[in-house]
Amino acid sequence: MHGSASSLSASVSSWLLVLLCAVSGAYCLRRVRGWGGWGGAAAGEAVMGFGMALMAVPLGGGGAWRPPVLGAVFCAAALHAVWLLRGGLHHAHHLVGSLTMVYMAASAGSGNGHGAGLPLLTGALLLYYAGYVVLGGTRLITAGGPAAAAAAPTAHAAHAAHAAHAAHAAPTELIRACRLAMGMGMLAMLLSM
Repeated sequence: MHGSASSLSASVSSWLLVLLCAVSGAYCLRRVRGWGGWGGAAAGEAVMGFGMALMAVPLGGGGAWRPPVLGAVFCAAALHAVWLLRGGLHHAHHLVGSLTMVYMAASAGSGNGHGAGLPLLTGALLLYYAGYVVLGGTRLITAGGPAAAAAAPTAHAAHAAHAAHAAHAAPTELIRACRLAMGMGMLAMLLSM
């Protein structure tokens, strides 16, 4: 074993973050394919998941190409997010996420390693993503709760309503879980700055 136990734990957590982001990106890419084309927000989320996975790979000192390449990719993702804003402000999170990744890529490219970012901006982004994760987790926990089944007047109607809800809610809950996972990944990356 090379290095200390702390570098081993950092490496393991980095690879777990890579796995989490790559799986989220793959699920979002599957959603895009399910729509038969570039499916709006799902395409941006797929780029975000795979880009976060690539950024989290622990390469040591051999990744000088990553900051400019990822910066360009996330600038393009930010332009895509601006395009999505035509559909409503609920897409603003995609813009924040893309610009956050541009910021982290630029900070990584500065050569100063950890702590290279601006403390006030990093702190504001940490607060944003902490709030996003808490809110997303709350929404995920309360999705499809017992209140929906209790509102049905009869057992047969309750079963039919539950089956209809399950057919439509499972993908929504999975999408929420995917977004929550990427939000936690972003929070972890910001904490490591």
